[in-house]
Amino acid sequence: MTYGSRMLTFGKMEPFNALEYKAIDIQPFGSLPNGDSLFVCTLTNQQGMQVELINYGAAITKCLVPLTSGRRVDVVLGYEKPEDYIKAFQLPHSPYLGAIVGRYAGRIKHGQFECNGQTFQLDCNHGAHHLHGGNIGFSQVAWHLVHATGGENPSIKLQHISPDGEDHYPGTLTTSLTYTLTEQNELKVSILATSSADTIVNITQHSYFNLDGHAESIVEQELHVTADLMLEVDAENIPTGEFIPLDQHPFNYNTPHSCPLSIDNSFIVTPDTKPQAFLYSKKNKLKMSVSTNQPSIHVYVGGQCNEALGGKEQTKYHPLSGICFEAQNFPDAPHHAHFLSALLRKEEEYNHQTIFKFETIESAFYA
Repeated sequence: MTYGSRMLTFGKMEPFNALEYKAIDIQPFGSLPNGDSLFVCTLTNQQGMQVELINYGAAITKCLVPLTSGRRVDVVLGYEKPEDYIKAFQLPHSPYLGAIVGRYAGRIKHGQFECNGQTFQLDCNHGAHHLHGGNIGFSQVAWHLVHATGGENPSIKLQHISPDGEDHYPGTLTTSLTYTLTEQNELKVSILATSSADTIVNITQHSYFNLDGHAESIVEQELHVTADLMLEVDAENIPTGEFIPLDQHPFNYNTPHSCPLSIDNSFIVTPDTKPQAFLYSKKNKLKMSVSTNQPSIHVYVGGQCNEALGGKEQTKYHPLSGICFEAQNFPDAPHHAHFLSALLRKEEEYNHQTIFKFETIESAFYA
């Protein structure tokens, strides 16, 4: 499939050929209706792992991980064309496939928060509440290329400047995002942000993972989350401010077991205890670990992946096509004084670090 001058080759790939190895490649990917140019960037390490991303929403579109068999499996959900990513945000509930989500990931009750004695009314784009940054957010804009680095540990740095008042947030927020693919098969996500005025910030990476391949189901994969508490939520999935002990709860994943058929909950994790979450495929003997400096990992499996818009390789995604690990601050933190503050003061720096690491192991999921 060709779009602009870029030939996309999603899906089942030939085994990695070291003779054709190229650490980084950037090609045109068309443009947005407003004229902003899009591009697709491919990062490849010397182990054969390959990550593809576009600057629309800074979305990860493909992640090929080498297996012991010599083949590679694509472990993230995605679309093939720019217009598919755009159309996804016209659905009643967009899945935010692979995108960076901000300024505020998760829900804010009634779309309101107070800062320095002033009440700000954000977009209520999820019923009566604010979700994932509002009507524009970080997921529906073209991020700008700052620089890219090849060789070992290839990386790309993108930037988005959200003007004062966009989605009704105060302050001009300058956000830099760096994706780095290490030679240890780690995808590092580094997000730094500064604001011209006091504001609130909570940014996350929103990829859907499936270690059996993006066209498969996650039901046979095992989940492990190192957490003793999760946030209690009401019927609209807004945090009540209470914490739920997990020792007797069905969502206690301190011992790994099968992925849930439906989940949309925030686990409270300890940033200095890493990794905090794992996913394991018995079929491919593949483990993904998640490490973050954020206080929560919001785990999501649900109904926003549907057949209304087909995925890459003509795949019809469904609610069990993938699982999200949204490392972030607590949803609705501005309304709960005992939550970790989401306030970013003028001239301070927001710092988000998350690592997705892939390993092939024969057994002992937690090893």
